[in-house]
Amino acid sequence: MQVPVMADLFASNEQPEILFWVGCAGSFDQRAQKITRAFALILGKLDIKYAILGKEEMCTGDPVRRAGNEFMFQMMAYQNIQILNQYQIKKIVTTCPHCFNTLKNEYPELGGKYEVIHHATYLQQLLDEGKIVLKGKEKFRGKKITYHDSCYLGRANNIYEAPRKVLEALDTELTEMKRCRSNGLCCGAGGAQMFKEEEKGNTRINTERTREALETGAQIISSACPFCNTMLTDGVKENAKEDSVKVLDIAELIADSM
Repeated sequence: MQVPVMADLFASNEQPEILFWVGCAGSFDQRAQKITRAFALILGKLDIKYAILGKEEMCTGDPVRRAGNEFMFQMMAYQNIQILNQYQIKKIVTTCPHCFNTLKNEYPELGGKYEVIHHATYLQQLLDEGKIVLKGKEKFRGKKITYHDSCYLGRANNIYEAPRKVLEALDTELTEMKRCRSNGLCCGAGGAQMFKEEEKGNTRINTERTREALETGAQIISSACPFCNTMLTDGVKENAKEDSVKVLDIAELIADSM
């Protein structure tokens, strides 16, 4: 894939319409890389002028701040802000709710003020404007799908409708879990839990959440967060359902239907 890098665009005196913030999961996790590819494919097909920071992109600092290392967070944030301001970035789109929340709500007080959009909202805008034309949506037509609300997208930023509208555009049968929207259950990865040993308990959170998703009878569990995707995929494997139930990001569903 030919993905434009910000440094190259800047050198040729060009400015992208959006900066695609890939994030650590989207860069290094093999499963999340598929979400990155799907979103980049959508942008490419629509001829949207975009760029990524590439090797200049550092972690936003979300996990270290949640784990309590404020000094490390501010070091990472200042480094990112310096690069973003140097390139005069105005608009950022990201496929990760953790990056979205940090860039949107926590960078401004450190001097990083940008228009930050999560890809669920961005895809909904593109659908509403008629820019995304779904030619192969019969692939998912009538299929039972359930959507898992990411904590940082839902409760932290009140984004519930956008991902559901994206799924509705696919003519799928959206079946909600008992705990959804503001009452949704965490996948178990937030608050830097993804990177630490779990405490003793009876049930893993991702197992509990996946059980709720499977109870809907859905053939597809959709999410809009690479961390949620990992936790739910693990839960599906634990239940030995990987042959009958797929865990897919909304970007993958849209890319597959264009």
